[in-house]
Amino acid sequence: MISVFAKTDKGIVRRSNQDACASAVLGPRRAWGVVCDGMGGANAGDIASKMAVETFGEYMEKLKSILSHFREGELLVKAAEEANAAIFRRGRSDPACDGMGTTMVGALVWDKTLWVVNVGDSRAYLIRGEEIRRLTRDHSVVEDLVAQGKMTPEQARRHPQRNLITRALGTTAKVKADLFRETAQRGDVLLLCSDGLSGEVTDEEICRDILAGGTPEEMTDRLLAKALERGAPDNVTIVLFRVE
Repeated sequence: MISVFAKTDKGIVRRSNQDACASAVLGPRRAWGVVCDGMGGANAGDIASKMAVETFGEYMEKLKSILSHFREGELLVKAAEEANAAIFRRGRSDPACDGMGTTMVGALVWDKTLWVVNVGDSRAYLIRGEEIRRLTRDHSVVEDLVAQGKMTPEQARRHPQRNLITRALGTTAKVKADLFRETAQRGDVLLLCSDGLSGEVTDEEICRDILAGGTPEEMTDRLLAKALERGAPDNVTIVLFRVE
């Protein structure tokens, strides 16, 4: 069995919510979810993230017919590429949306396989046993510096350029999406989130709140409450899966 819960909050500081999310259970061992964090002005960022979520959802709803032509992982990449093209076209044709874009982290649990697609700095974490592991790599300036050994992960968390991303949906005609695959195990918790959560709550704190147990909704509410307690300067969005 698998359960999933999605929630977004504008946070304490921001006047609007540029994040968007969606999720659905497709069967006893099948579910999908997606988190997008928009950018490019209040209205444009909101439009970009919603367009990306809608496009991803449309692909997931057509799974049975599309899978005759694509494997599950290829389908997630295709959804990201199509969302990128749609947002890019809108930005080029509508002056109010010029330069808009969005991150995307999407997941599909399909029987015993867990697929994750990522563009930008929204993240996917796998909590298994008592350990947490980040599945995605941020497409950001500070992540590149960490990879080069020029900055520690803790320094990156507070760096003034931590929000500068190097890859997003809609900013260029084509985009490269990263794809990850894991074998799902009973008891796994998969967390998708925008940087409104990961920027305020450490990986270790996320793990502890997940291990405290409860339903996906209860786990999500604990994580959101912690981000809000820290001042939540950004929008906070979470999609949480639990494999039972």
